[in-house]
Amino acid sequence: MRDPTDLTVTIVDGYVDEPAHFGVPPYISTYPRYTAGALVDAGVPEQQIVYHTIDSLRDERSRWRDVADADLLAYTGGMTVPGKYVGGTPAEPDEVRELAWTADGTTLLGGPVRFGVGEENAGAQDMARDDLDYDFVAMADVEAAAYDLVNSGLEGFENRYRDYDEVARWARQGAFVVEQHPNHPDYLIAELETSRGCAYRCSFCTEPMYGDPGFREAREVVDEVDALSNHGVAHFRIGRQADILAFGGDGEAPNPDALRRLYEGIRDVAPDLRTLHLDNMNPVTIVDYPKRSREGIEIIGEHNTPGDTAAFGLESADPVVQEENNLLVTAEECLEAVRVVNEAAGWRPGEDRLDAPTYGADAARRLPKLLPGINLVHGLAGERAETFEHNRAFLDSVLDEGLLLRRVNIRQVMAFEGTEMAETGAALAREHKTQFKRYKRAVREEVDNQMLERVAPPGTVLPDVHLEYHEGGKTFGRQLGTYALLVAVPGERKLGKAVDIAVVDWGYRSVTGVPYPLDLNAASMDELRAIPGIGKDRAANLVVGRPHETVPQVDGTALNRFARV
Repeated sequence: MRDPTDLTVTIVDGYVDEPAHFGVPPYISTYPRYTAGALVDAGVPEQQIVYHTIDSLRDERSRWRDVADADLLAYTGGMTVPGKYVGGTPAEPDEVRELAWTADGTTLLGGPVRFGVGEENAGAQDMARDDLDYDFVAMADVEAAAYDLVNSGLEGFENRYRDYDEVARWARQGAFVVEQHPNHPDYLIAELETSRGCAYRCSFCTEPMYGDPGFREAREVVDEVDALSNHGVAHFRIGRQADILAFGGDGEAPNPDALRRLYEGIRDVAPDLRTLHLDNMNPVTIVDYPKRSREGIEIIGEHNTPGDTAAFGLESADPVVQEENNLLVTAEECLEAVRVVNEAAGWRPGEDRLDAPTYGADAARRLPKLLPGINLVHGLAGERAETFEHNRAFLDSVLDEGLLLRRVNIRQVMAFEGTEMAETGAALAREHKTQFKRYKRAVREEVDNQMLERVAPPGTVLPDVHLEYHEGGKTFGRQLGTYALLVAVPGERKLGKAVDIAVVDWGYRSVTGVPYPLDLNAASMDELRAIPGIGKDRAANLVVGRPHETVPQVDGTALNRFARV
């Protein structure tokens, strides 16, 4: 490598989706940010570092010149859990190869792609490492590899993990690349890392490959938020950890004081933030340390923004599957953890606690602060026909108790080298695929619909829904945040804008809403008809009666909760 001050670098973000890390737009993961910071720390000037997402390269082929001409191409990406995405499309293996073939300079590849690739990002697959034709493949941390290559030359390359002293520098120094993201600043949410690794060894998960958990200091995460905020970011997710409750502790026991320092610190440096959400919370922590866990959850609920989700890795409610895959909690223990989150942080702004009159005509107008989400994985060792019955019985018990779940994530396993599932592969998942599809459809129709109505009753207001695409005469959009609700709005509205929405109806995994407050003198027939109790005839009468000076009383409806004049 030449003098670092003379180097030009292009970072390409192919997107990541890991058990404890997300980076598909509107998210930006830590990988490109930390890699940029490592390069700056090694002496490369900021203005000589170019960042592109794979989608931006698809949209404008002229940007490939930055790939071809750079002295160093650093590619980050890889998916280790299956998913379907709206905001971006992860790089395909052929595209990753094309980047390497296009680049004239040195090429470096890293991120979860090192665990393996498959034909598509879907479940029921055996994933294997593939030859992607890069000069260097970082089998540990790509940001550390980038630093070493620039700082020490080609002979300095080694597969090593970065330490948190390095992260403390690189997280701040690399924050500038967010300004090169096509979604910046309004529709971009930064993933934050508080720890990495896991104290437990579930058979299918890649997170234990990072080793036992190591934790950042709260002030270092706060400094990263401060830097990102200075570059225009207003949306944050504390998603890069196996268990938020373990932050600042020994890897298992909660440390409420550390959580308070983290959340209060973020609020202090970014007082105007618009989203503060999290991702993973281990239900076994709540079971083993109920008092400290409840205190930590209450702290989170005080400082986060509404609509937050704590993803629970139940994985399977079948005791046979739990035993064979080293899963951590029984169905009853997970149910108790669901109760605790509902009680400690399931309240809505403007209410004191969850037992306030939330679900009737006087429903509160915001989503609950924090609710659990359930992860269920199929195709694990020991799975049988009864497994599907156990899982359904667990979900029914949540419904029967009147508890709330923000979402239920059902997927089939991806078997990666280095995990215990590599021994059995995804054969069971493929064998049970037909039953899996029937069961998943039944959950969507019979559980999700009821749960959505509880979580977002009529009139619930969702601020800043970003309108993303048109389909079937409707406009679809989402808020920024963890597992944000997909919202359908009648009519084809201008895309790229953000509007406040009031919920009027529910699908299996989405809601229908109308702009809030709805201008009674300008609303379309479709918008008026969508309001509960209005219908076609009353909507026509409201249109004929324009202009309205006040919102009329319409029997059997709550028109005044949705409309203004």
